[in-house]
Amino acid sequence: MEPTAARGSLAGLLGIWGVTRAALLLCVLKVVVFPGPDVTSDVSVIYRGWHDVLVTGTFPQDDVTWQYPPAAALAVLSPAVLPFLEYATAFFVLAFVADAVTLALLLRGARGAGRYRRGAWLWVAGVPLLGPTVYARYDVMVTAVAVAALLAAGRHPRLAGALMAFGALLKVWPALLLLAVRRRAAWVSAAVTGVVVAGLFTVLMPGAFAFLGFQRDRGTEVESLGALVFHVARHHGWEGEVLLNYGSVEFLGPYVSWVSTGALFLTGAALAWLVLWRLLATRFAPHTAADAAFTAVLLFTVTSRVISPQYMVWLVGTAAVCLCFRESRMGRPAALVLAACPVTTLEFPVWFGSVVASDGLGITLLAVRNGLLVAASLLAARALWHATVPTRRKIPATPGPSWAERTRVPS
Repeated sequence: MEPTAARGSLAGLLGIWGVTRAALLLCVLKVVVFPGPDVTSDVSVIYRGWHDVLVTGTFPQDDVTWQYPPAAALAVLSPAVLPFLEYATAFFVLAFVADAVTLALLLRGARGAGRYRRGAWLWVAGVPLLGPTVYARYDVMVTAVAVAALLAAGRHPRLAGALMAFGALLKVWPALLLLAVRRRAAWVSAAVTGVVVAGLFTVLMPGAFAFLGFQRDRGTEVESLGALVFHVARHHGWEGEVLLNYGSVEFLGPYVSWVSTGALFLTGAALAWLVLWRLLATRFAPHTAADAAFTAVLLFTVTSRVISPQYMVWLVGTAAVCLCFRESRMGRPAALVLAACPVTTLEFPVWFGSVVASDGLGITLLAVRNGLLVAASLLAARALWHATVPTRRKIPATPGPSWAERTRVPS
């Protein structure tokens, strides 16, 4: 690309980012009213309540909605760095900053031979398609850490490992990124960082790991893949109900535990497949770590008992890192994830009432969104396997003597 064209492309990208992010800020600040339930209440009510407990030096041990690892406290407490703003406003501003940092990382990752700005474009397009929910959850902050870790994996394995461990202590899922790295230095760095940070929280703040029990007891959330069974079953006399449970809207009733157990089994199967891939893979390219990380996050998102809208931010971020590499095999899965973003916004928050009611519109939206994610997962897994695992070629057998030759009597 010519320098002038490159500058023009960058200016266009930054301009679109600025306009779309201003729109998101206007929505979360309620200057513009976005249709559906108020997505900002998690910050203004739930996060703020956790903040008031955390500042006392302890985790919210008696609150079943606290289902996050200990470093999540840093995200909840982060608005304190902007004391001149009200808590929720400060949080939205910091989410905006995390969005900007992620874009900057992706643009930096696009520099050099074999790199491309497709990843930055995917991020610029994907985030606004998810609506204001992105800025009303702390997942965008975690995604910024994960993107930084993946982009550092090639040249700075120790930094990558430390970031992956820190990300896992923010919201667990960045631990999946470790499955994608080969360098022992990354694993050692991750182990040291994890032990040190977790140890500090354990010593300094009681209840650092109380979240494990709360997370274990979660059921089948209404937006998950398994939930489609009960959405359809409600039209055929199923006696269960939809209630707010453990901080999310879940199905409760007969056979729910079976589906939840099935989801855990599928997650275990996904982990087993990833471990098998890691043992058999021999062909590694600069983009392989990003491709593997994106595939792992896809598989665990699809098989989860919960698929909250903000989980899509993880997929957009990891897919964007893949598309920074010209040779990445994740183009089609990334496109499917991008297509799933506006459908996700339609099912939450726009028509979440239809999802909860299990009416035709709600079921259709969930079937389309989850179908796109399943297709993306299968395509990503297939592409990763074929790109990295050698194919066993059959060696043609040497023809032996014929029956006549074997039975011929010597003269």
